[in-house]
Amino acid sequence: MRKTTDPCFVVLLELIICHPLMKNFQTQLEETWAALFSSIRYAKNFSGSVCFRHTVLSPLGYETPLFKGLNEDINCRGATAHDLWQNPDDRKTARLSEFGEMIRTAFGFQVNRHQTEKPGSGHNVLFVRREDYLAHPRHGGKVQSRLSNEQEVFDSIQRWVSDHSECKINLINGLFAHMTMKEQVKHIQDASVIIGAHGAGLTHIVSATPKTVIFEIISSQFRRPHFELIARWKGLEYHAINLDGSYANPTVVINKLSNIMRSLGC
Repeated sequence: MRKTTDPCFVVLLELIICHPLMKNFQTQLEETWAALFSSIRYAKNFSGSVCFRHTVLSPLGYETPLFKGLNEDINCRGATAHDLWQNPDDRKTARLSEFGEMIRTAFGFQVNRHQTEKPGSGHNVLFVRREDYLAHPRHGGKVQSRLSNEQEVFDSIQRWVSDHSECKINLINGLFAHMTMKEQVKHIQDASVIIGAHGAGLTHIVSATPKTVIFEIISSQFRRPHFELIARWKGLEYHAINLDGSYANPTVVINKLSNIMRSLGC
């Protein structure tokens, strides 16, 4: 794993970070770019026309394989590079796992491909919080809420964890908007279970370790396969609850989480 100075990556970063909608996340993004790449230049700082030998433009939004998965069956599963080296399979990929390892390495975390067990200090259950915000002008100025009773669900899980005597569970309050990117990545790699409403914070599961379980809460307005596909392409166990609206019954969530923890021997 190493930083790259390939110009094609620099062009991609410039196009994303200069987007006006990314201003609220600019500090964390700049931290990420600095960790991943050895040299960054902003398109706005170019004094004139620039010709690049190689340029890679990544389609944003709905023109990606993740979104195309709504209507197409992409026959692909995740595996480690070591497993594929021993047992080649053109229907499996290690690319997302390798990308997650690159991110963790860039932030100074060790990547032990042979160790898949979590630390012995109990199971970390990371609840990725999603704060309401105006996601995009196309939504007509409406604040987007993916889980209307998120605090109620979190508080209910917290009480359940406090009363859980079978094993030690640490509930992590994943308020990522208030953390550095390095802190976010550490919480992801230390988690046994990652819970969250459908939203951008769950993209972090690319950095999850092989035995992590993903539990997505999906409102009726946002039934999209993005995070299910990321989990599948990383070879992670994935569970979901599909809501009738944006309200999640805390008892249903806890029952699902309890079953997941039981499968982990807890």
